[in-house]
Amino acid sequence: MSAKSKATVKARAASGPFGGVFGGKEVFITGHTGFKGAWMCEWLLSLGAKVNGYSLPAPTNPSLFDQLGLAAQLNHIEGDVRDADELARAVQQAQPDFIFHLAAQPLVRESYRTPVETYETNVMGSIHLLEVARTLKKSCAVVCVTTDKCYENREWVHGYREEDPLGGYDPYSSSKAAAEIAIAAWRRSFFKEHPVKVASARAGNVIGGGDWAEDRIVPDCVRALRNRRAIAVRNKHARRPWQHVLEPLSGYLWLGALLAKPSLGRFPQEKICSAFNFGPGHDANRTVAELVEEILKLWPGRWQDRSDPKAVHEAGLLQLATDKANALLRWSPAWSFADAIRETIQWYRAADKKASSADLRWLTRHQIGDYRAAARRLKIPWAV
Repeated sequence: MSAKSKATVKARAASGPFGGVFGGKEVFITGHTGFKGAWMCEWLLSLGAKVNGYSLPAPTNPSLFDQLGLAAQLNHIEGDVRDADELARAVQQAQPDFIFHLAAQPLVRESYRTPVETYETNVMGSIHLLEVARTLKKSCAVVCVTTDKCYENREWVHGYREEDPLGGYDPYSSSKAAAEIAIAAWRRSFFKEHPVKVASARAGNVIGGGDWAEDRIVPDCVRALRNRRAIAVRNKHARRPWQHVLEPLSGYLWLGALLAKPSLGRFPQEKICSAFNFGPGHDANRTVAELVEEILKLWPGRWQDRSDPKAVHEAGLLQLATDKANALLRWSPAWSFADAIRETIQWYRAADKKASSADLRWLTRHQIGDYRAAARRLKIPWAV
């Protein structure tokens, strides 16, 4: 290939989403069998990345990971982030250019039942990942994913910023706050002059096709609607910043791209090596009742108030401020609340018709393409 042809290929790659940085690169994802992880795998595969996944078996049945047939599309490794030696072997073998750490025990109510296991996974699992990252001798961008619930929630009407106090009422939330503290400590202590660069990402309630977890409102809605039962709503007044799963994933991928190639952005790498919130616009901050009513516009049914005054504590109001991501990453959401609900229910209705794995993969990639098109129209840099 001539020098001119090579330059043309390189220019075309750089003009793709995320600056073309993922094409042909080794990407290591923990928690890849989960809901968010499966969407990220599909997106990275579509970008030409070589995906290595490390996770426990899919946590639900059905699972998006299985529905998309992802085990045959990537290097699928079953493992537990609590096992430091096993995790280290997998990372060293992959020699990744990017690591996205999504493995977690992600449910508030489950954390009341298994608090020790929640801390072992969410805190020590993150430390194990950072410790093996320290042993890499090559450049690598590491994005550790936590949650909006890592903040000390005072149910303020304004969004929490990255410098606000961390905390958590329940074991899950507090474990994620502890993970953020550990990530910041390891970044300052061990990664300042290291070829590995580390950032963390905090996002709130995500929705999208293929989430089958227990104790999440959208999967609960879908299960009830499929069986023609009333949707049981246990906390109708709780208000959340709902967003489609592709919104925070675009933030994670863009954050990783900027860690690896700061020239894609406006700011030096040291400013990107920090914590970032990724959330929707204020119009998406809706109550659970409003969310359910929006779903019922697209999939007719009914719901019942099943509030339980003896239920374990869950936050009533929580939202994030994304000014830092807007300013430093030039990231912003691309879909509205109505867009997110429409795309989510479209996916579930296709699955309800027993669509094949190939059909669901096509629909998943089609939605990724539609999301990128929306971001391009808004001139969001990662998409342009």
